[in-house]
Amino acid sequence: MNELGAPEKLRLPLAGPSFEQRVARKRERVHVLTGEVCNNNCIFCMEEDREGRRVVNGTTDDALLDWILRENPDAEEICFTSGEPTTRKELPGWVKKAKAAGIQRISIMTNARALAYERYAKGLVAAGISRFYVSIHGHTAKLHDSLVRTPGAFEQTTAGIAHIARLARYGVELHTSTVLTRRNLPHLQPIYRFLRERGVDQVVFNVMQANGRANTHFERIFPTYTETGAAFREFVLAEQEREDPVMAFLVDIPPCATEGVPDFNRGFVESYVHYEPSVENHGQQLPGMELGHGPQGDLAAVRRSDLDGAVRTKRDECRSCRYDSVCEGVWMNYLRRHGWDELQPVRLP
Repeated sequence: MNELGAPEKLRLPLAGPSFEQRVARKRERVHVLTGEVCNNNCIFCMEEDREGRRVVNGTTDDALLDWILRENPDAEEICFTSGEPTTRKELPGWVKKAKAAGIQRISIMTNARALAYERYAKGLVAAGISRFYVSIHGHTAKLHDSLVRTPGAFEQTTAGIAHIARLARYGVELHTSTVLTRRNLPHLQPIYRFLRERGVDQVVFNVMQANGRANTHFERIFPTYTETGAAFREFVLAEQEREDPVMAFLVDIPPCATEGVPDFNRGFVESYVHYEPSVENHGQQLPGMELGHGPQGDLAAVRRSDLDGAVRTKRDECRSCRYDSVCEGVWMNYLRRHGWDELQPVRLP
């Protein structure tokens, strides 16, 4: 072991920006909230408040999308998300609007079940989607379906992945998102190999956000940051023996818990902004939110940093950590269970 606790065998990339440099360079994308309906029932879903989701997400229509596109003419990426975008019949038309507006990248966060229908998958690509973020949480039907609590979901999601992978020749990118729980954390390597063998470009392992259902079922499903960081580090070490670089990334975990993981594999959540009704229209009020007048009344521009500031925190000792400037803090709901002991500032070498 070296002084940072990383195994000497772990081959770090010879070149490339550091984790801190990559986070500092991240750019903001625009999220379009497509509605309140989802055809999965994930045990860790952060949107447990269905009525709140209806108020916030259910207002998107053609006029609102046109307004969002006008407000963000230079957006690097427009991403359709939340709940399940493919449940909206308007989605192909909305994608075409974004393409006509000249958006560089149009993406979708989806469980890909609807993409099991090849014609529909091809239609979305023809409309303008060039990147798919597919949620899949296991390498077997038993594991995945138990987490999304929807029998048959795995079969449809994997069929959707297969159809997207076959469209790679048209420049379509395929990323996946696997939310880590106590059930699937022991299976990082088989999940990764299962997805890479099916044409996935990047496999992202997401640490749960400690709100919504993840908070409700915390004790049952939420592994500690220490457990997660150690399991991911061991997985990368083992996988480097057959694939280098390993195209897996661990996201949404305090960086002090991932020491010893190559910087290349230390992911981070992209900056984003979405629009929702202002507090006067039953939305939420967070410090620093910008208000604008949309087609349906006042709208609030909600950024990831606004949400983080309301539900995450740091302690005084964090100011001495090398990652302080790029760390988003720790979920208060997590700290209520585990405290600070496992999270210690990392000094500069």
